[in-house]
Amino acid sequence: MRLVVQRVQEAKVLVDGDVVGGIEQGALMYLGVATDDEEGDYRYLAEKAANLRIFDDETGRMNISLVQAGYSALVVSQFTLYGDCRRGRRPDYTQAAPSEKAVVLYEEFIRSLKDLDVEVEKGEFGANMQVVSVNDGPVTLLLDSRRNF
Repeated sequence: MRLVVQRVQEAKVLVDGDVVGGIEQGALMYLGVATDDEEGDYRYLAEKAANLRIFDDETGRMNISLVQAGYSALVVSQFTLYGDCRRGRRPDYTQAAPSEKAVVLYEEFIRSLKDLDVEVEKGEFGANMQVVSVNDGPVTLLLDSRRNF
């Protein structure tokens, strides 16, 4: 499972021009699910993302987590995080989980964040979404449940 975490001042997701999820200050998270992902993967990433110290303390140092700050997360499914671009010009998505599996693990990841006391908004799984955000910093981190990076 792969996760892109962006510290944002605000973010929202639109589907057909309608806002389906939005947050003020917090973290915009793009989640990609692989064919072989399971419970341990989403639990690891939820705990890691909720507790990453990416928000500034009173001295301006990144020393406060999403949970400590009481900020929200906006979670968006993104199978393209598993696009393999090493050969040719067309990304290969064979490592991305099929929708039936991915939606279950996407929802479980969100539930795990909520269990960690993170307020969560989300996009619409499988929809063509427009994501609007104001990246803060910018701070963007890549996480992988297999710890490949």
